[in-house]
Amino acid sequence: MKNKDISLKDAIIKFLEYGEIVKNQSNKTLENYQHYMQRFLAFAGAEMKVKDIDLELIDKFRLYLNRLKDDKGELLLTMKTQTYHLIALRAFLKYLVKLDYTSLAPEKIELAKIPARTVDFLERDELESLFNAINTQTITGLRDFAILRCLYSTGLRISELISLDRDSINLDSREFRVKGKGSKYRIVFLSEDAVQAVDRYWRARKDEFKPAFINHGRSKSQNKGVILQSIDEKKRLSATMVQYLIRNYAVKAGIVKKVTPHKLRHSFATELLKNGADIRSVQEMLGHSSITTTQIYTHLTNQRLKEIHQKYHK
Repeated sequence: MKNKDISLKDAIIKFLEYGEIVKNQSNKTLENYQHYMQRFLAFAGAEMKVKDIDLELIDKFRLYLNRLKDDKGELLLTMKTQTYHLIALRAFLKYLVKLDYTSLAPEKIELAKIPARTVDFLERDELESLFNAINTQTITGLRDFAILRCLYSTGLRISELISLDRDSINLDSREFRVKGKGSKYRIVFLSEDAVQAVDRYWRARKDEFKPAFINHGRSKSQNKGVILQSIDEKKRLSATMVQYLIRNYAVKAGIVKKVTPHKLRHSFATELLKNGADIRSVQEMLGHSSITTTQIYTHLTNQRLKEIHQKYHK
């Protein structure tokens, strides 16, 4: 083994750099890993050496996470979030093993059992109510209608949607390439309804900004000396703005359940599977690197098989 006395702080820096450069992990993954590992560093202490990490320390850290409270005295972390911390720790320890650093074996950290994840989605009537709640007589209404149609038609993540430029979407072929997690590209498809919604919105726009969906409020960035690229990015919608407008329309539509961009993604996948799509195809369209992630929808396919059995087995 080498570098037996490397500090936990230095090893974490190397681990995050490895994830960024060698594993080409997404910014979000790196951000999460940094958050989890910094919490572990704060708990273990700045003087901690990786060779001194043992099961006793890990057990104390688990107890700390489980008892961590917010300013109101309420428990801060769910069991799922606690497990994410431990997954990051195991990945870190695997990295140390790979580079021959002396430390705790990663397989010695057991993960708590978490109840199977369930998928919440919008039913067809709820989707129609959501679309009908939008006033398409205004430019922002046309934009919002196009956003919702686009999300439901493609299953895009919110980060993927807001990064779209007008020249990246081919309305004629009704398909385009999108850059997803881990800088991986995939092809997504637009329904006829989505194409019409986006086309109407773009025709109503009188600007030459690049983003597919923009903020139509007044921009303070349009001062002399500001380059066009900077203005383009200032006009681009943020994830927070999209989340807000979707919640707002859900309230107007009288939908009780919490509606988010990701719920539209779930609704997209659910609709495909209910209508006979195979789970591998849905995996590709969602941009999941592992079929395990897509298997959160397995209960839907199981239900469909049950219906087929009841219909045809006499």
